[in-house]
Amino acid sequence: MKLLQVPTANLETRIKEELEENPALELDEEKHDEGADELKDEFSENGEEDFEEADGSEDEYDNIDVSEYVREGDDEVGDYKLRDDNYPEEDEGRQLPFKTEISFYEMLIDQLGLLKLEEKEQIIAEQIVGSIDEDGYLRRETPAIVDDLAFRQNISATNEEVESLINRIQQFDPPGVAARDLQECLLIQLKRQKEEGGHVDLAIKAINKYFDEFTKKHYEKIQRGMNISDEEMKEMMHQIIRLNPKPGGNVGEINKAETYVVPDFFIINNSGKLELTLNSRNAPELRISEGYRDMLKEYDRGSKKDKRQKEAVLFIKQKIDAAKWFIDAIKQRQHTLLSTMNAIMEHQYNFFLTGDETELKPMILKDIAEKTNLDISTVSRVANSKFVQTEFGTYRLKFFFSESLSTESGEEVSTREVKKILSDLIEGEDKKHPLSDERLTELLQEKGYNIARRTVAKYREQLNIPVARLRKGL
Repeated sequence: MKLLQVPTANLETRIKEELEENPALELDEEKHDEGADELKDEFSENGEEDFEEADGSEDEYDNIDVSEYVREGDDEVGDYKLRDDNYPEEDEGRQLPFKTEISFYEMLIDQLGLLKLEEKEQIIAEQIVGSIDEDGYLRRETPAIVDDLAFRQNISATNEEVESLINRIQQFDPPGVAARDLQECLLIQLKRQKEEGGHVDLAIKAINKYFDEFTKKHYEKIQRGMNISDEEMKEMMHQIIRLNPKPGGNVGEINKAETYVVPDFFIINNSGKLELTLNSRNAPELRISEGYRDMLKEYDRGSKKDKRQKEAVLFIKQKIDAAKWFIDAIKQRQHTLLSTMNAIMEHQYNFFLTGDETELKPMILKDIAEKTNLDISTVSRVANSKFVQTEFGTYRLKFFFSESLSTESGEEVSTREVKKILSDLIEGEDKKHPLSDERLTELLQEKGYNIARRTVAKYREQLNIPVARLRKGL
């Protein structure tokens, strides 16, 4: 179960840990095992030193059976490998994307290097940049930053010194970074545009004096207060809505190395037939160490078996058993992943052919558990932690699970299908007169979906779509 939850991107690290802990397990391309060689030397020597006393009685050493470990060609040990022919050659050469851009935090630090700061200023500036969140905002109050510098950096700074450097950092890219709130973020961007020759005076005035009305979309109050024409109002709002409310959101995640999802599965459409493959990273070339197996053969052929050799053999058997168990666990992981994904693919076949979300069928964990004869908890672990790459994008498996809703004809449809239609209705609405939840309910019912207004409101919130009043435009 623990291995099943490990993402493909982290599986190599988990295998590396096992390889380091168990010298009897090795990668197939490794033909030399230093640990095995060292133990083999010890195993063959007739020196005075003994191995550490093993737990158990003398009988434990007198009845050691290694026959099942040394049979030539034995699948249990000799050919105990992970790979088979289920991984196509083209998957071997598949190149997964690497992170090429720097993180948001690194981008800001790089710009700090252009300011030519004194040592104290540099420490203060780094503290400020380190306090900026992933959206690009400086949420920490100036006095709190002063305290942080005093207690953590042993730097005595004034509020004025910190504010001066905040103002300089606010000139960094992306525009709006290091703002304390949305109003300041928008003003920083507008002032930058003005410096570049933009006609943004009206927009600056609106955000300065009518920000509360702006957030509530009370455009009539703004227009009356500023005494401007309809055309001027429209042009001003066009400038404002083009601003970025989250200047750090499009750059990357602060202090995070991974910005790409490594898919666990690939589904391709081969002339109308779907083909599923497991990411080849899930099938490492693991096998039992030949060096350890040879030592057991040597022991089996020998006539003189002293206590030290018997203790070594018990150690070797233990490590081989652990290696076999780990390879079995990886095999079981592969089987469970493929079995689960194949059942999902078959259930949502039309979606994987077309990419149309309205083609998604109702599907719950129990449906897949029954098809695969797996526990619901096992299916849940796969669905919550794995991704599939398709020609339409990369999806988390839980995306394909949804409850059902009945139509007028009694047909069961996926709630995700209803959400897609709801989203399309809102996207196509007249922004001057956005659709209320009541009207959306009527439109869905006209399309044959038996749905209540409160359910429409719930789906709208799940789609992160605001109420009609906040969707209103000019």
